[in-house]
Amino acid sequence: MENWITEVMNMYGYIGILLLIALENILPPIPSEVILTFGGFMTTTSNMSIIGVIAVSTVGSVIGAIALYGIGLLIDVNRLGKIVDKWGYILRLTSKDIDKANAWFHKFGVWTVLLGRLVPLVRSLISIPAGMAHMNFGIFLLFTTVGSLIWNSVLVTLGAAVGASWNTIVGYMDTYSNTTLLVLVVIFVLFIILFLKNRVKLNN
Repeated sequence: MENWITEVMNMYGYIGILLLIALENILPPIPSEVILTFGGFMTTTSNMSIIGVIAVSTVGSVIGAIALYGIGLLIDVNRLGKIVDKWGYILRLTSKDIDKANAWFHKFGVWTVLLGRLVPLVRSLISIPAGMAHMNFGIFLLFTTVGSLIWNSVLVTLGAAVGASWNTIVGYMDTYSNTTLLVLVVIFVLFIILFLKNRVKLNN
């Protein structure tokens, strides 16, 4: 995949970067680390600029995020609640639990979207719950843009700084991604344990 990504970027330049980053947001297995660091490296071997690469990659990020936000709007909380009412007994969930989660997102959603854009794997998918919660689109757009701008700026600048060694940054980012995934899994497990304990206490 890495070779395909670099070929597209070499052939289409800014447009290639924009399209690849938009796809990366919709299809998380496409690594933004490769696109952005290689894009940074290209600024040292072509007429592309760091600001230009950051700008088009941020536009691509926002386009992809909007697409996922739209999907979240289609899978609204009421529809999900009906599904949970029918099948939620398997996980001991009820539609009330969904309502609580939705209320939590409304309360902390802005910061969830902003910080989520800086976390591998989460950065793409965070747009779906934002859509499901009907988060104010203007605020969603603002914080998605800010978070994406920070992420893209760091990786593009690093890619330009290390030049031909841009691939070493990808290696470090893989380690960061794996560590982040492990931490998220641990947090999720702890959340489930605490959630089930609270449910047991309420039932007793």
